[in-house]
Amino acid sequence: MAENVKTENKEIDVQKLMEQYDSESRIRRPLGIMAIIISIIAISFSAFQFYTGGFGLLLALKQRAFHLAFTLCLAFLIYPGSKKSFDKNKEKIPFLDIILAILGAGVCYYLVVFYDAMVIRSGLPSTLDLIMGGLAIILVLEATRRIIGSALPIVVTVFLLYSYFGQIMPGFFAHRGYSLERIIEHLYSGTEGIFGIPLGVSASFVFLFILFGAVLNKTGMGKFFIDVAMAVAGHTTGGPAKVAVIASGFMGSINGSSVANTVTTGSFTIPLMKSIGYRKDFAGAVEAAASTGGQILPPVMGAAAFVMAEFLGIPYIRIAAAAVIPAVIYYIAVMTMVHLEACKHGLKGLPKEQLPKLGKVVKARGHLIIPIIGLVYLLVRGYTPLFSAFWAIVMSLAISMVKSETRLNLKKLGEAFEDGAKSALGVAAACACAGMVVGAVTLTGLGLKIANGLVMLGGGNLMLTLFFTMIASILLGMGLPTTAKYIILSIMAAPALVDLGVNPLAAHLFILYFGVIADLTPPVAVAAYAGAGISGGNSMKTGFIAVRLAVAGFMIPFLFALDPGLLFIDSTIGHTLLLIVTALAGVLALGAAAGGYLFDHTRIYERVILIISALTLLTPGLLTDSVGIALLAVVILVQKMRISKKAELA
Repeated sequence: MAENVKTENKEIDVQKLMEQYDSESRIRRPLGIMAIIISIIAISFSAFQFYTGGFGLLLALKQRAFHLAFTLCLAFLIYPGSKKSFDKNKEKIPFLDIILAILGAGVCYYLVVFYDAMVIRSGLPSTLDLIMGGLAIILVLEATRRIIGSALPIVVTVFLLYSYFGQIMPGFFAHRGYSLERIIEHLYSGTEGIFGIPLGVSASFVFLFILFGAVLNKTGMGKFFIDVAMAVAGHTTGGPAKVAVIASGFMGSINGSSVANTVTTGSFTIPLMKSIGYRKDFAGAVEAAASTGGQILPPVMGAAAFVMAEFLGIPYIRIAAAAVIPAVIYYIAVMTMVHLEACKHGLKGLPKEQLPKLGKVVKARGHLIIPIIGLVYLLVRGYTPLFSAFWAIVMSLAISMVKSETRLNLKKLGEAFEDGAKSALGVAAACACAGMVVGAVTLTGLGLKIANGLVMLGGGNLMLTLFFTMIASILLGMGLPTTAKYIILSIMAAPALVDLGVNPLAAHLFILYFGVIADLTPPVAVAAYAGAGISGGNSMKTGFIAVRLAVAGFMIPFLFALDPGLLFIDSTIGHTLLLIVTALAGVLALGAAAGGYLFDHTRIYERVILIISALTLLTPGLLTDSVGIALLAVVILVQKMRISKKAELA
């Protein structure tokens, strides 16, 4: 919902910023009867998901079909065909889009109505089956283009063309080729394409986690996170930047959207950072780097983590547990970088009298944290994500009633359900679209060919293969949402890493990390650009600074790919602790080299030593770790001596 934040005597239009930098936020706002109809559909979508989540899902194909029917219907009603038409009229829904919305629901409902008949004639689709399937493919591609942009539909189209023209492909890419009828049936009539595992994950627990976040947001959880961060870190050196890191981490862990997190939290924290002297480019970069990390921070990571659990066939809590240490290291690294920047420029915190008191904040809204604690408890106890998310929502509704300022009345509850449904559209569309890529890969056997090609390209060298996978992840991540990028690379690149000895969970997390980092990587750094939009800084400069701040995000995946002990896999407590210490030291060394400051301004030779230190700490092994720690200690000692000498001369 549109919200204005007033800072520095300037009003920041949060909704306008969201529309500018996040295509998923570029939605129509019709008036009158159409507004009521859209609200009813969206609330019904959430109610359907909430009810089936708590009282039993339908058969897999039927559950996914209903889920996609709601998604396509809402997508065509609220997302315009182009930015130009959106800018021209945000309130009018063209008649064609109403027809497309009806068709979108119809092609999905067809599967539900004729489910038994289609099962009986499996392998022998009727003409009507093929017509409906062809329409479904086109409508999913168009809906996805409207919601998240054209990159993913283009990728899917390339895979579909590859499936059809396989016989004319060069070299090891060649295959016998498949007829149009076979491709449509494969993608539409079963659970191998559009209605595959990715959409299945979206249609079950991912939607409920998104709804959980929407309900918490309506209770005022966002304000609670910001007030806690202000109370804890606002008075420290460079306080507002640390507030941005802490608050964005909290928000991101239940939000899952880099841009949305950057804009909502940044509209408050970025002006604060600028007010104490942070450069505007740096202020925007801090918020972007902190907000992006939310997708890798448990307990509620981005949707890709839930898809990962299904692909690997392991409980989600195992992924969340494995991701804890790397995520914490990432945030410690960002916090360290902003602290060093503050020390470098002599930036102070905010006066304590201007800050909220932690005790009062906790007393006013502390009860809102109970549903999150309950969610973690249920997951740790071994309950399914679906069960846990359902009861977390129930707890949120119950806990909100404790105090009048957090209470959800019927109107707010309806708004939460509507917001939850609209927030889920991007994930659902991406999953349906990416499911077609999975279908094309399983149909043609392309995944095995790509995996073998990556191993060959890397010459069987693990570090080279990891490097090529990192580049592919970042490049794909620039144009695709994290979930879609993860799905595509998990079926093509992850097998190559596993073949070279990387633990399967570590291989999948490696891909996820670099897909997330792509939100900060120029030239398409959407989170950084959103931060620059608030700070008034230069977009490219903000992007490059954000990459420097997120340097841990580039280093940590290599660490756990080479030694999965950082993920609690095949490791003793002592070994994991050693890995944590060396990782933190390596991140500190690399950050100090990049930022040009440790305890004092770094000189050229010190930067070189720090880079060598970071690289040796990146390579697992007692000898390399010892060398890395020793080199870092040398720089610290040299700088301390220099500072002491300056003090004596003064």
